[in-house]
Amino acid sequence: MMVTQSAKTRNEHEASGVDAQNAATAPTLNGWGRLPMPGRELASENLETITRGAVLSRGLGRSYGDSSLPAFATDKVVATRLATRILAFDPERCVLRVEAGLSLAEFNRIFVPRGYFSPVTPGTKFVTFGGMVASDVHGKNHHVEGCFGSHVRALRLRLADDTILDCSPTEHADLFYGSIGGMGLLGHILEVEFVVRRIPSAWVYMESQRVRGIDEFLSELGRYAVEWPMTMGWIDCLSQGSSLGRGILMAGRWAKREEASPVPPAVPFDKTLPLELPNWAVNSFTAGAFNNLYYWSHFQQYKTAVVGPEPFFYPLDALLDWNKGYGSRGFTQYQCVIPRAAGAPAVREFMLLLTKLGGASPLCVIKDCGPEGKGVLSFPLEGTSVAVDMAVSADTQAIVDRLNEFVIKTGGRIYLTKDSFTRPEHFRAMEPRLPSFLELRQKWDPQRRLRSAQSVRLFGDQV
Repeated sequence: MMVTQSAKTRNEHEASGVDAQNAATAPTLNGWGRLPMPGRELASENLETITRGAVLSRGLGRSYGDSSLPAFATDKVVATRLATRILAFDPERCVLRVEAGLSLAEFNRIFVPRGYFSPVTPGTKFVTFGGMVASDVHGKNHHVEGCFGSHVRALRLRLADDTILDCSPTEHADLFYGSIGGMGLLGHILEVEFVVRRIPSAWVYMESQRVRGIDEFLSELGRYAVEWPMTMGWIDCLSQGSSLGRGILMAGRWAKREEASPVPPAVPFDKTLPLELPNWAVNSFTAGAFNNLYYWSHFQQYKTAVVGPEPFFYPLDALLDWNKGYGSRGFTQYQCVIPRAAGAPAVREFMLLLTKLGGASPLCVIKDCGPEGKGVLSFPLEGTSVAVDMAVSADTQAIVDRLNEFVIKTGGRIYLTKDSFTRPEHFRAMEPRLPSFLELRQKWDPQRRLRSAQSVRLFGDQV
């Protein structure tokens, strides 16, 4: 099959968070949490050239925290978003090779009408495949398909010494698995080869259920995981008492041809916030009102529908710059996984602690996670993942500290792609695989030429 690519879509341009004309001269860079860091980025269609001597590469800037932000204003930062070529596609074996800057949005535009989809997708389509590898993203189907890295066959990297190297599970396997979930700290990802999935239609058959509390939620997540390939839930993380952890559970599968409309799903119109909301707009009162309205808007106990992939996989992408809703103060997301071995009582206790500490917003997601992947620092392990957005305030560090202390006691861990506030001692305590990763860095980058604001914060990297 021959495929061609269009020019970079306006969606990608706006989602990158950097004006295309000013990208090379911007005095600060931001993650999706909108916390600025002094620095500039350079963009080019030729990654093999522009990454020479670079300290950090980043895609569309959708990491919530500081993993894609420079440690120092003088660091050479490369934007991969212009390197978007599809290099090879074998439709029989479903093997695709792309440049690291190709976005999931562009992939979907090209391949979904042809009957293919990414084996794993995160909750936004505005990510690059290089970023999907570096974060080893997971999705609603983790209990079935694992992380994206489980489907990657090969990588091409530019190493810290400027060597370009190909790696795979059989060639430089330590570098390959270290780069999956390695936050770009072992090498700049230039190319990604992975296996795509055939889909029977471009529609998703979805079932949703209104759930009364966290105990019922966990029970239903376990039941749905046996029957459905994709599951997740929205949780009201402000309600207490018998309503603690109430929410909406959603499950889905690709619709069969006879269930789906012969007409492709409509492409949604781009919507943006007309202005940045004031810092007080998201508070306990407005968040509580939203949660109550959203919960009861699911007036039927159960619903079924055939929907397009956009509202099912990427509901927040319907508003391109929704992060402006938190105002100039910015926000962070706390995402952790509580191991299955800790049991449902640990998840309940975590929710009790979260509601007690405050700082939460209307955006709280719960997922069922399957077995741990092979990426050395990949995030998920078998258990329950909870992700909650929090507006940044004077209390944020203390809240993250308390949550981390609890997660450490359960044997869980946090997601580096979302993190901005975890202390190095907490990360060391929750991550027994960290020494192995640091050994890989010592082997492949002994001078620590590759670094980010996050690696300086957590690992003490210096110039």
